Amino acid sequence: MAWLEEHPTSGHFKVCFRLGNRRLKKTVKTTDRREAEGVLARMEENLRLLERGRIEMPLGADLGSFLLSDGKLASNPLLVTPPRPLLLKDLCDMYLKVQSSGAIEANSLRTVRGHLKNIRRTLGESYHIATLGVIELQGHIERRTQKGSWGGRPLSAVTLRKEMASFKGCWNWGVQAGKLTNAFPSKGLKYPKTDERPPFQTRADIERQIARGGLSERQIRELWHSLFLDRVEIDELLAHVRCMQAEPYLCPMVCLAAHTGARRSELLRLRIDDVDFATGTLLVHEKKRARGRRTTRRIPLSQFAQDMLREWLNVHPGGPHLFCRTHRESEAIVGNDCHNDFKNALAGSKWEQLRGWHIFRHSFASLLAAAGVDQRLISEWMGHQTEQMVRRYRHLFPDQQRKAINLVFG
Repeated sequence: MAWLEEHPTSGHFKVCFRLGNRRLKKTVKTTDRREAEGVLARMEENLRLLERGRIEMPLGADLGSFLLSDGKLASNPLLVTPPRPLLLKDLCDMYLKVQSSGAIEANSLRTVRGHLKNIRRTLGESYHIATLGVIELQGHIERRTQKGSWGGRPLSAVTLRKEMASFKGCWNWGVQAGKLTNAFPSKGLKYPKTDERPPFQTRADIERQIARGGLSERQIRELWHSLFLDRVEIDELLAHVRCMQAEPYLCPMVCLAAHTGARRSELLRLRIDDVDFATGTLLVHEKKRARGRRTTRRIPLSQFAQDMLREWLNVHPGGPHLFCRTHRESEAIVGNDCHNDFKNALAGSKWEQLRGWHIFRHSFASLLAAAGVDQRLISEWMGHQTEQMVRRYRHLFPDQQRKAINLVFG
């Protein structure tokens, strides 16, 4: 026997029934009487089948669920909550946390974080990353192109490709970590055409072009960004830094940057043991040449650089780092502090328009090229030399180019 009972407040119906000496009830989760009566009829039919042995209840099964499901369920069905879709914010945060453990250099990590920040601005922090397609990526490229850079010039395709490469690295990590399944949807992306930067030039070349007139402020800035210092200017700059009574480490570090072409980050990682006066070489620890592993390269030291290093080591405050401040001898110099010390030493002089330490790397490659040094040696000493960078100072190979043209028209 089975019957219906209605809850006095919610209005939901329950099916009540007796089986043997047991009185049981099961809610049917409806307030519609006609629907509840239909369930009641099915319940009574299933009770008769159970009493007649036409259906058999599994051991330990819930009687109400078993009868309501026509003998298909042994217990109440479990409601499985679908997993929350992976958001762009979550993927980026997880990726940056892994990379922060030392997988990449601090400067590179800062760049990647900035690239991903721009992506998050375009797509939104709550974007469902699994739905990403080429249309959304193309929209990001168009937004960044319209926005331009801080200097007012159009954002270069090189910068946009670097942003996309950082995002692709984050995406590929998500695939390896099991967060994503499909490949990065970058096929078919279109990047804007931009002008190639001017080749590296001397101060005299740049000042001559500016004096002719007709250049915009942006074009003038681009010219100064292509500046490289000749040997006389490097010596003058070193003399200026020495006269400014800047931090004692600054002058030998500037000298080493100009005479080896090492990056600022590589100079800051140097230890005293990396200087080998016996062979006249410097061991540079790299983080950019090979992905996923640290490499080294040896650069020959000029006699002038060796003499300046010996002078610095005579007053070195102690500790393993080659360059350190006198009041923090056990700590390596932080990149921002190094940059500020450099800019403060040049403030108010004819050198204050220099962008930073990277100009010494450009100057090193340009001076070697102008002297006719074999390109293979330049690439070896510089490390991670790109074809694009080679093209910017290739015009400084006068002897090789002159010999080549004379082979035809000599």
